[in-house]
Amino acid sequence: MQTLLKKVQDIFASEQFLHEPKELYEPIDYTLRLGGKRIRPMLLLAANQMFNGDMEQVRHAAVGIETFHNFTLLHDDLMDKSPIRRGQPTVYRKWDENTAILSGDTMFALAWRYFLVQPHARLQEILNCFNETAILVCEGQQYDMNFERREDITIPEYMMMIRLKTAVLLAGALKIGALYANAPEQDIDHIYEFGIHLGLAFQLQDDLLDSFGNVAEFGKQTGQDIRDNKKTYLFLSALQSAPADLRRELFDLFASTPQNSDAKVERVLQIYRQLDIRHQVEEAIAKEFRDAVQHLDSINTEETLKKPLRELTTTLFGRKK
Repeated sequence: MQTLLKKVQDIFASEQFLHEPKELYEPIDYTLRLGGKRIRPMLLLAANQMFNGDMEQVRHAAVGIETFHNFTLLHDDLMDKSPIRRGQPTVYRKWDENTAILSGDTMFALAWRYFLVQPHARLQEILNCFNETAILVCEGQQYDMNFERREDITIPEYMMMIRLKTAVLLAGALKIGALYANAPEQDIDHIYEFGIHLGLAFQLQDDLLDSFGNVAEFGKQTGQDIRDNKKTYLFLSALQSAPADLRRELFDLFASTPQNSDAKVERVLQIYRQLDIRHQVEEAIAKEFRDAVQHLDSINTEETLKKPLRELTTTLFGRKK
């Protein structure tokens, strides 16, 4: 996996994101140079490599999938009013809201341009996969916004939402890499489902880190989901476990404005600790990783070619809490 990460880093180092007008492209360059784990382009390259594809053929697609992912972050940060991303000010805070909207829109168009660079016999399937993935991600974001106004969200509904908002992009990156390598349809199905379960586990762990992570390691302000009244897996699990008085208190806390938010975050975390919510979420994460590995096991290719994805699952599962 380190070899693939180095390849992705080299690809991005060689790309030119600064153009005119600079007011439009500087935020794009800033965003794409902030780094991050580059998980989605690594997944695309890993899937392509697993089926003996040509890595040079997918370099532009790797940039495209990461550019699209970062476009969603620009708009998500604006909608969520998040001040920090990867340890640095978010684009709308560093520039302004209009810049975050327009630069984000441009990144979506740039992602399409990257996919169109390299001709391929299955390009229509690849573009259909990318387009469907983009639509599903937006549907997931809308569900996320809808859930902020409801008090009756269930855990299955939440899992459906994060499947759309997070997991389908990981699964789509894997499927696109496999399509470029002309993988068999059954294996494409397995690698897509591997990505879905990996993405669910990844988002659940992200939820956990938001409440219990270290800001220096997590790269974002901890407790932001609580400040934003987001009904994450932690909150929904707490509602299931809590006695009536704590349930009512949680509802009241999540109906409050961000005023005195530090005290609000601390009280919610106290309730989570009291109910051992961290352990419940860790069990859910472990289940999704087991399901992901089961699909990876089912792919009909040499075990040595699966090694990068096995390393990635281990690395993600070991993310610091």
